[in-house]
Amino acid sequence: MSTADREPSVSRRAAALAVVVAALGYFVDLYDLVLFSILRVPSLVALGIGPTDVTSVGGLLLNVQLVGMLLGGVAFGVLGDRRGRLTVLFGSIVLYSLANLANAFVTDTVQYGVCRLVAGFGLAGELGAGITLVSELLPTSKRGIGTTVVASVGLSGAVAAGLVAQELLARFGADGWRWAYGLGGVMGLLLLGLRVGVLESGLFTKVRTDDVPRGSLRQLWWPASRRWRFVRVVLVGMPIWFAGGVLFVFSPEIGGALGLAPAPTGGQTVFWAYVGVVLGDVVSGALSQLAKSRTKILALFLGLFAVAVVGLLSFGGRSLPTFYGLMCVLGATTGYWVLFVTTAAEQFGTNLRATVTTSAPNFVRATAIPVTGVWFLLKPVLGVVPATLTLGLSCIAIGALALWWTEDSFHAELDWVER
Repeated sequence: MSTADREPSVSRRAAALAVVVAALGYFVDLYDLVLFSILRVPSLVALGIGPTDVTSVGGLLLNVQLVGMLLGGVAFGVLGDRRGRLTVLFGSIVLYSLANLANAFVTDTVQYGVCRLVAGFGLAGELGAGITLVSELLPTSKRGIGTTVVASVGLSGAVAAGLVAQELLARFGADGWRWAYGLGGVMGLLLLGLRVGVLESGLFTKVRTDDVPRGSLRQLWWPASRRWRFVRVVLVGMPIWFAGGVLFVFSPEIGGALGLAPAPTGGQTVFWAYVGVVLGDVVSGALSQLAKSRTKILALFLGLFAVAVVGLLSFGGRSLPTFYGLMCVLGATTGYWVLFVTTAAEQFGTNLRATVTTSAPNFVRATAIPVTGVWFLLKPVLGVVPATLTLGLSCIAIGALALWWTEDSFHAELDWVER
């Protein structure tokens, strides 16, 4: 029996409350994160950006947000191992909530970029801190269930963003995007009321008194075997953000290249894609529990992801309903996100766990910067559809290769430190 299974100080009620808070925090996190994908076109048009510049300016703002998430992932990860999981969990919520409130009042793209940078920095901390806390509070046999609940409830925030954004755009017209950002900020601040009663991880409290470095970036990158362990984790998750950074964000351009007229909208694409993502996360988490394996299910979903990319780009041009339906299926195949984040938490010791679990998802998100850059380079050479297909299958192949070298951590105990 693992230490977590024997931990007497953590009641079921305390563990359940941690799961609820982490899940709701991730719900608001994902709501805010995908808003830009949904509101990219209407918000930039409202700010006076011409149709020919919407794609390039939108790509720049997306990269600014991703840079903020990369920096925030490292900073909040280190803070989580040095000051505690709860500090990061609620500190990140405060930061991204205030940034999104400010985003509702921007008047030009410079202000927009600053808000996306700060919001990205704040959004980087919530998921890693929540998954780390839940993983360390729950017994080994229930760990996968808890993280699946967090991810599934959280990812439904993206579905809510699609519904809310479309409704607010319809109700308030050109100012609807401002209301959508403002609502996200308010929801985040309301979450702070749940801070009372959430316990800090007992494993973190224990290691806090040990004579070991905590949250050390030098220790993460040295020796080379530990650095390679971290890189493998990131590469396994990287294909997901080919979907998030290219297929979802630039679905109007991809749909248009497939011959759809009118082209798909960002809001509808994100809605249907994340309906699939939520279903995929539930299924991948359940299959992992049944198979008692992380790597087998990760391999299964990577294979299905490749099939889904080919299907979308081969048959998505038949009609808008077909495009959205295939995007939903594709979203489901990227639903191994919960297994990726859980695996990240299980691969490292308590004194580096928050650093890895918080930074790894944001390194994955930041891979969208070079991935979208390559997509923009390939488009004029190969065409939109061939470029998307080539890049997507290449990303999946890299993820599968990294998974081949990754140890299965389903039965891993978490009460250990990196020396």
